[in-house]
Formats: sequence, structure tokens, C-alpha cells
Amino acid sequence: MSLPDYLRLYQQSWVQLQESSPELESYEDRTLYSTWQISFDYVKQQNDLSAKLLRFWAYFDSQDLWLELLQHSDSTDPNWVRALTKDEVSFHQAARILSTHGLVEVHTSSQDLIESQGYSIHRCVHSWTIHVLNQAWDYDLARLAVKFIGAHVPGELAVKPWLIQRRLLQHATRCSYMVRNNLVSDHDITWECHKLGLLYIHQGKLVEAERMYQLALKGYEKAWSPDHPSTLLAVNDLGNLYRDQGKLTEAERMFQRALLGYENALGPEHTSTLATINYLGVLYATQDKLAEAEQMYQRALLRSEKALGMEHTSTLLAVNNLGNLYRDQGKLAEAEQMVQRALLGYEKALGPEHTSTLSIVNNLAILYANQGKLIKAEQMYQRALQGKEKAWGPEHTSTLDTVNNLGAFYVNQGKLAEAERMFQRARQGYEKAWGQDHTSTLITINNLGALYKTQGKLTEAEQMYQRALQGKEKAWGPEHTSTLDTVNNLAALYADQGKLVEAEQMYQRALQGYEKAWGQDHTSTLVTINNLGALYKTQGKLTEAEQMYQRALQGKEKAWGPDHTSTLDTVNNLANLYSDQGKLVEAEQMYQRTLQGYQEAIGPDDIITYVPALNTIWGLGCLFELQADITKARTMFAKAICGYEQVFGPEHTKSKTLQDRLHVLDAMIEKEGPVEIEEHAEDVPTEPAPGINKPPSTSKRHKLFRKLGLRSRT
Repeated sequence: MSLPDYLRLYQQSWVQLQESSPELESYEDRTLYSTWQISFDYVKQQNDLSAKLLRFWAYFDSQDLWLELLQHSDSTDPNWVRALTKDEVSFHQAARILSTHGLVEVHTSSQDLIESQGYSIHRCVHSWTIHVLNQAWDYDLARLAVKFIGAHVPGELAVKPWLIQRRLLQHATRCSYMVRNNLVSDHDITWECHKLGLLYIHQGKLVEAERMYQLALKGYEKAWSPDHPSTLLAVNDLGNLYRDQGKLTEAERMFQRALLGYENALGPEHTSTLATINYLGVLYATQDKLAEAEQMYQRALLRSEKALGMEHTSTLLAVNNLGNLYRDQGKLAEAEQMVQRALLGYEKALGPEHTSTLSIVNNLAILYANQGKLIKAEQMYQRALQGKEKAWGPEHTSTLDTVNNLGAFYVNQGKLAEAERMFQRARQGYEKAWGQDHTSTLITINNLGALYKTQGKLTEAEQMYQRALQGKEKAWGPEHTSTLDTVNNLAALYADQGKLVEAEQMYQRALQGYEKAWGQDHTSTLVTINNLGALYKTQGKLTEAEQMYQRALQGKEKAWGPDHTSTLDTVNNLANLYSDQGKLVEAEQMYQRTLQGYQEAIGPDDIITYVPALNTIWGLGCLFELQADITKARTMFAKAICGYEQVFGPEHTKSKTLQDRLHVLDAMIEKEGPVEIEEHAEDVPTEPAPGINKPPSTSKRHKLFRKLGLRSRT
């Protein structure tokens, strides 16, 4: 018979099956059904609380029931629940009697426990409690179980909240089953559904979270009204969820509804209204609607300054968001002013070691890395990391975010051993906190793939990328933009492996997906177009390569402006292409434009440690060498060596290659007989990186990390 029919009959005839099951010799010809019933009768005689606990267990999962989970009763709940959970002695005495009769056992777990040890029950015994002890389903007990589980979902300030989240997850699954199948009493469970949605969000289970949020929203609308603040809070949470899922149209509709409702109910300057304006700004930044994003951030900033003051944390949040936006627009000086203002404000309002302050420190580190201020960047990352370790501990997921960022930073510096140590620490921490398939875990797995690619470990890199891709396809679907980011990274890897057909297929998949999700002019689309250009150049399809580069360049100039560093990356690639085509005049014009643009964006003092600029200087040296201008070539190579040695060290491959080239040029100058040497400068790949708790967005595609397929956390 079909599986659904079998399951239906199983549910209907469980008792009959148990009563007629084969006799077991170890039970002296007594059936399992009889054995458990006899044990239960003895339990009931010794401690009625034990019997009631076993009956109540039917409404929880079979694994890991512990005291604190049941300590949420109030005056309206049964007296026996309050008696059972009044103290540890009462609870453990009741559980011990069940254990003595072989019905439960102490739960074994490898997790660290911050609450008391739990107990577990065999799944067959658990089914017996559901179908026999509770033949008449108790809807009120089911409601009570849902209440307890919802109430125990930890808040953001809880100690190691992920440990409680992991313990709750199976019980939440049981709750969801009862709610979906109308096995809970008609008493309101709206708040509990909302809390379960939050639990699922933190565990990266977006489908389950959406189901719970939808139930909560319907409940709030029925109990209160469509414009009640509690309803609007659920609307906001749904908006954030849709953004995480890449459903940007639905997200915008939710945020617009919440904004209109808050303005009418609470006023335009209420903190809830301002928070929703900020959410809309983040959404627009995700969509590359940078002008609209800036309008939202400015609107939130002006209202907050007027209503709350210049130094209020809501004001500073808008300042920080504006700083991130300016960074994405390539306005690095303005970005630094904003982030520095936010940092000073948070330090004054909350103190230098507050976790919100440390988040701004993390953002400042990202900005310094973009500017090529590598010493300052590392100092900020280390400050953020040490502060989070002190405040939250080394295993907190926010701490691990900064660990991941440090790994990406070390990759850019060529400190690959340190980078791998950071990524492995982040991966192990995420797997312990959230599991192997959580999107945060997958982000670090992607980053490990990028690291292995940089190390030339292409087989290991492919394994990491494939694991990240499969996980994202399962979590988000094959067309989610974060999935497409890893598709793009795999394409770049295949190109390095010489698998040019597979590389082109992956790039085309990424391109078509981005065009469908974002449109033809989105920067993620343009990044893949740029990478296709690099692939065509590798294949010797120089005409097609030029078409791709020109399309990418025009799009980036429109989206970001002619002087944005990402725009300049494509200008540099065009220069390399023109050099290969023998168009040396056009190539030099492009190189000079690129170098001048980098100097203006990064600053003349920091340009020597900005890797893309060093690549351009190297390219100019190669061009001068092709033009037989050995003196200029030597000058360019010497500048490049100085920078590479500062960033990567004298033993790095690039440093050594340029040192060898410099020796050759010096010998040529001595002999005054230059020979024609062919050298190919490097294209600047811009591989996008995947997203984790939140979807990939412009605010999270930081230029230095994106070149290596890495993701930093803002």
C-alpha cells in the first residue's frame, strides 16, 4: 500500500497492533503492551506526579525533557504541574521512579549544559504514551506544552542561547505538528507561534519559521487588529524573513505595511517606526537601489536626531547604516566619518566593551580593509574579537562571525595558515551551535573553499564549494542569490582547473539566475558578467571578452559611478585585455585611469598596500616592458614588489616572481640589449560571496573579500 495509507492505518490501529504483537521471551510471554501497563500501574501507586509526568510527555518530543522547560506554569495551570516543578528534588524524584521501572533514562548529550540534565524515553514507549495513555487526546495539555516550549525560547541577551535553542528544536517540531493538525485547544497560541518562529529563524529553518510567523500574524490580526503594534511586529519579522529567503517583493510589501501602520499608530518618530525605515533601507541596499536606501537612512537619521537626539543609539544605528552604504558606494572617506561617529557615540552611550559597540568596531575593520589600511583593520578585528570573547565567550556565534572575518582578512594578506585556523574554528563553532546544514556554517565552508583555491588545493576547494552549494540548494533553493554566489565561485574554480566548459556552464547559470532575481543592471549580475569576460579571455575569445567587460563597465559606471573601486577593477581587466590584443595605447589609458582612481579612493599613503592597485602597477610594468621601455617597467615592478612584500611578505609567490623579473630587467639594462619578453598581467576577478542568517546583499559584498569569494559579516 502507499506510504500515506500505511501511516493512516498505523495511527488508527496502534493499540490493536500492540495488543496483538508477538510475545517476547524476555518478558515471560507478556506483551509489550501489558508490560508497560503493569509498570505504569506500579508507578501510579508510588507517585502520582510520576504518572502525570509520563502522560504529559506525550505532548513533547521523546528526547531530553528537563526541569526548567516545565517551570513556566502560572495560577491557571494544573496544581500538579506546579508541584512537580517547584524544585529540583520534586522533579528528579518523579523522573527517578519512571527510570526505576525502565520507562525513561537519563538523556545523554555531548552538548554543554547550562540548565539541568534531562531525561529521554524510548520512541516506542513514547508512542504508547500518545496512543494508549492519552487515548482521549487532552487538548489543554497540548496547549500547555506549546506554552512551555514557546516561553522557553531564549532572548538575545541569554547566556549561550544557541545551547537552549538546540535542546528546544525537537520539542518545537512536536509543537508544530500539533498546531498544524489542530491538536491544540482553542486557547490563543499566537504569541507561542511567534516565539517558535524566532527559534526557527535562529536555527536557519526558514520554511518552518515562515509557517509559524504566518500563524502568529493571523492570530494577532484576529485578536487585535491589522494595525495593532503587536501585529505590525509580526509583519516586520515576516519582512526580515522574506528578505532572508530572497523574496524581496514580499519583503518590501511587509515593510511598507509595517511602516504605514507604525506611523499611524505610534507616530513618525517612534523607535518602532524608525526601525522599520532602517529595515527598508537595508532591503533597498540589498536590491542595489542605493539612492532609495540612502533616502531611507537619511530619513531615519533626521527623525531620530530630532526626536531622540544626536547621541541616541537609534540615531547612531542610522549613522552606522549610512556609513556602510557609503562604503558600498565607494565613498570611503564619507564612510569612515560616519562609522567613526557611530563608534564614538556607542562608546559614550554604552561603553567601549558593549557588544553593540563591538559590532561597530567590526564594521570599521571592514572599512579599513577596503581602504588598504591593513594594520588598523587587524587592530579593529582583534579588538572586536577579544571584546566578544570576554562578553559572550569564544563559542558565541557573534564571536565566530568576527573569527570568520579575520580569516577572510588573513587570506587577503596571504597569511594562509592563520586564515585556515580562523575558518576551521568558525566552522567547528557553527556546527556545534547550529549544525552542519545551517547557512552560517555553509558560509564558512564556502570560505574554506576559497582559501583552498588560493592555496592551490583545487580538489579540496571543489569539495568545500560542492558541500556549500548542496547545503544552500537545500536551505534556500537552487535560484536563491546566495546559492548563485557559490555557483559563481565554483565557476571560477573550474576555470582555474582548466575545466572551461564546466566553468562557462556555471557562469551562465549564475548569470541567468541573477538576471531573474535582481535584473540585468544589478551589481551581482555585473560581477558575473565581468567573470565571464575573464573566462572568454582565457579561452582566447577576445572579442567576446571585450563585450563582457564593456557591458560590466557600463553597468558599474551607472550603478556605482566611474570612480568606484569595483568599476576600476573592470577597467583594469579591460587594460589587460587590450594589452593582449596589442592595443597598447588603449591599454595604457585604462591602466592609468585605474591607478589614478585607486589613489583617489584609497588615498596616496595607503595605495602601496592595496592589492588591486598593486596588480595594476604590475600590469603597467608589463605594458612598459612590451613597449621596450625597460626603465619605466623596472620602476613599476619595484613599486609592486615594495607593496607585495608589505602585504604578503618577501617569500610570497608574487613577491618572488617580481623579484626575479626585476633581476632580469637589471641584467638587460646592464647589457643595454633588451629582448622581447611576453608577460600577462592578472585580471581582477570579483567573485561574490554567499550569505548566512541574512541573504547576500550589497552591504555584505566587501570588495577585498569578494575578490576571493569570501564573505565578511557586518
